[in-house]
Amino acid sequence: MGKAQKRKPRSLEKAQKRLKEDERREERDQSTKTELVTVAEKDEESTGSEEDLVPSSSQANGGPEPDQHTEKSLPSYKFINTNERSINSLNMVPKAPQLPRTIQERHQQQRLIVILEAATLEIYKVGKNKESKYQLLNCDDHIRLLGKLGRDITTARPDITHQCLLTLLDSPLNKAGRLQVYIHTNKNVLIEVSPKVRIPRTFKRFSGLIVQLLDRLSIMSVNGVDKLLKVIKNPITDHIPPNCKKICFSYDAPTVHLQTWVRESLEPNQSLVVAIGAFAHGPDNFADSYVDEKIGVSEYPLSASVACGKLCCAMEDIWGIL
Repeated sequence: MGKAQKRKPRSLEKAQKRLKEDERREERDQSTKTELVTVAEKDEESTGSEEDLVPSSSQANGGPEPDQHTEKSLPSYKFINTNERSINSLNMVPKAPQLPRTIQERHQQQRLIVILEAATLEIYKVGKNKESKYQLLNCDDHIRLLGKLGRDITTARPDITHQCLLTLLDSPLNKAGRLQVYIHTNKNVLIEVSPKVRIPRTFKRFSGLIVQLLDRLSIMSVNGVDKLLKVIKNPITDHIPPNCKKICFSYDAPTVHLQTWVRESLEPNQSLVVAIGAFAHGPDNFADSYVDEKIGVSEYPLSASVACGKLCCAMEDIWGIL
């Protein structure tokens, strides 16, 4: 018998088979690519020839070609970016808004003035011992006390004022120095809120701040120069510009598009005063003594905080504040 032929190891056979399969796959991919390119070229040629042959509707009727500029273009707003920062000199400290100092500057500068009407901010001395302290009445912590006084829990909702202040004072409109906020409580106490103040994030700290304000009638800054919150004299009409537009938000009033209404109704360099109810529910007669018009901004009932946010967004869009 002859010598047996030496067989190749199985590992080499497998490697050769893999190489052949890879070569076949590459050939298939190249053939498919060439086919796709040729089909695309044919489609382009056919579409170009059809466009040349088929006339437009205006040309078929013998009229002129339509002008592209005749269509209505979207309104463009000029936004001014005053936040100039460089990579080497980053400063994360927030800048205080630039406010008008004199009365003439307040009357000349176009601003948004928001009055939170009928705010339920009331303090009550809780406890009978010597350790009893004044607290801000709210429907969560003083349910029994409100029952003894014969009052509805909806008359003690200071959280609504807290939410509105957070929405207003955190807005870019306030940081640009174009917002002024007043609070008119249901006990006829008028409070001026400085745009520089930073409202506490938690309701517990906010309650302590309001108790301190109603006790001392003012809250000073850390450096002792500015009054961040202060109780001022009534009426509110003594503290707003004379030639301003005064409106009130009401669900029962006719609904309008807020931005369109402001552009049509507000004159140049005229400030806008908006009264918003900061209570749970009730009639909208809280600002009838000084308001010129009542409008609705949504087909659905909105909370006071959402109404404040919608108002700020509209004025920022109109005045070009990013």
